[in-house]
Amino acid sequence: MADLPRCRRASWDDVDAWADRLAAAVRDGDAVPTTIVGLTRGGWVPARLLADRLGVKRIVSLRAQHWGVTATPDGAATLAEGLSGPVADEATLVVDDITDTGDSLRLAVDHVREAHPRRLESATFLHIAHSKFTPTYFAEEIPRTAWVWVVFPWNYWEDLAQLATRAAERGRGVDAIRRTLREACGLDVPRADLERVARYVPLG
Repeated sequence: MADLPRCRRASWDDVDAWADRLAAAVRDGDAVPTTIVGLTRGGWVPARLLADRLGVKRIVSLRAQHWGVTATPDGAATLAEGLSGPVADEATLVVDDITDTGDSLRLAVDHVREAHPRRLESATFLHIAHSKFTPTYFAEEIPRTAWVWVVFPWNYWEDLAQLATRAAERGRGVDAIRRTLREACGLDVPRADLERVARYVPLG
């Protein structure tokens, strides 16, 4: 039977607060970048929000994949797509949503470094204390003893589909799945949301 993680559902108010905090930290460090690299998919929205607050017009993408609710098959971080544009001689900030193991962000930073930016820093909204890589800036640190799977607004439907599929192994049907998610994950999901998911994921 699949494991179900304890979850924390982040709100857009949380997201705005994290973006404000990160932007302030970057400005305080006198390190406003000329280019932001957003890790897709999770770091794309944080990258845009941070760019708006810092007045940065240039965002390029880099795609990494890792484990979790939407895991890669072997659990290893992989680089799926390289930089979408050059960063040579740019003051560059690599942005993701969270460092959990830190493998994805480390992989991304190492890749960007090979493109010879003038300055290279990294930032995430959330940083789990057990991560093997610590970003230059983060808005909130989560102690390793308080680890939870964070459901960001931009990941909500994907994560819900994955979690509901796992919950269905303990009891099929929308009501049973909703109860399992509430008890096992700490997620109180509206019934209508699970009914929507059930249109494209077989939940029984």
